[in-house]
Amino acid sequence: MADLVLPASLLDTDLYKITMQQAVLQHFPAVQGTYRFTHRSKDVYFTRECYLRFKRSVSAFDRLALSSSERAWLEKACPYFKPTYLDYLEAYRFKPEQLSISFEPGRDADRGHIHIDVSGPWEETILWEVPLMACLSEIYFTTVDTDWDYEGQEDAAYKKAETMLQAGCVISEFGTRRRRSFHTQDIVVKSLIRAAKDNAGKGAVNGTSNMHLAMKYEVAPIGTIAHEWFMGIGALKGYEHVNAMALTTWQETYADALQIALTDTFSTEVFFKDFAANPHLARQWSGLRQDSGDPFIFAPRAKGVYEQLGIDFRQKTIIFSDALDVEKVLRLQRQCDELGMRCGFGIGTSLTNDFKTKSSGYTEKSRALNMVIKLSSVAGTPTVKISDEITKNTGDLAIVQQVKELFGIPIKEIDRRVG
Repeated sequence: MADLVLPASLLDTDLYKITMQQAVLQHFPAVQGTYRFTHRSKDVYFTRECYLRFKRSVSAFDRLALSSSERAWLEKACPYFKPTYLDYLEAYRFKPEQLSISFEPGRDADRGHIHIDVSGPWEETILWEVPLMACLSEIYFTTVDTDWDYEGQEDAAYKKAETMLQAGCVISEFGTRRRRSFHTQDIVVKSLIRAAKDNAGKGAVNGTSNMHLAMKYEVAPIGTIAHEWFMGIGALKGYEHVNAMALTTWQETYADALQIALTDTFSTEVFFKDFAANPHLARQWSGLRQDSGDPFIFAPRAKGVYEQLGIDFRQKTIIFSDALDVEKVLRLQRQCDELGMRCGFGIGTSLTNDFKTKSSGYTEKSRALNMVIKLSSVAGTPTVKISDEITKNTGDLAIVQQVKELFGIPIKEIDRRVG
């Protein structure tokens, strides 16, 4: 049907979903998992037309399959994928029956909220998150909010990249989940690559998290690990030293590859306590990813932890990936330069969903959707995330409070309201 919005391929997703799928298959096969969609901006409404078009589109995701050329590219670009896993991925098909999608009318019968739940084996359901969000965003911006166009997008992406490259920044494109459209992300990646060629020797464009676009433009696919890996292991194995358990289990799949550790699933301070108690992990892992809280506190804190453990912090890398824009990137780069720390930046929404409204003469910002899909349970046990940014906490409130008590994290009144 002409109105369907489908991913460009099975690989039109973020690398870390694929890497986690292989790890889940190895360590937790046949464990049941559930995911839940949250749209944080309650004053933004979907239309019934948007909802119906979204349902029709995702019902056709089962058409997607890994091609022989894509498998050959994966074997070359991602040698950490085992042949048995690539066999699995070739046979993989989305199962739309794993989705429950409903529409809740709000201000009137045709405007309201969309609810999405995913349920099935964790190794299967893990791939739904990114393409579901990208699909919903694109449909919303072609049926509900149409007060925008592509005017100036290529130049804007190029200029952003040029500014960061000239400041010596190492950047990657991380914008698949909340992109305005596939076409937007394609424009962005193409523009970043052009800017890197025009500014050789001044910073670098490492690649993109989107595997389809990495293959198309012959750049590196970028990504390692996401919160759900830590959340799932905490729910399955317990929360005592959960970060160390998660990192060690990951190494059993990837050895010394893909070793940028995400720090904030249960708060960064809890992560650093596990790091300090397991200095071999701090030595083995090549760097850290900062994804919530105050980023300007993070690098000095990380440097101090490495120095405390007798580890040369200059050999480690910090990847910043939380709500970055050009100004924040430049400030963080200056800070890391002063500290003597290596850093890089994974930039998402401010590249792939940064638009102005046509009606304002391109002077007022067009809002992106503020949405997430998070792992909500494994093997029937609810999962939780305790972010450095309290409004990003997710999961069963009682378990959030239990885990915070275990880790000695103060429970605040907002903890009783954020789910």
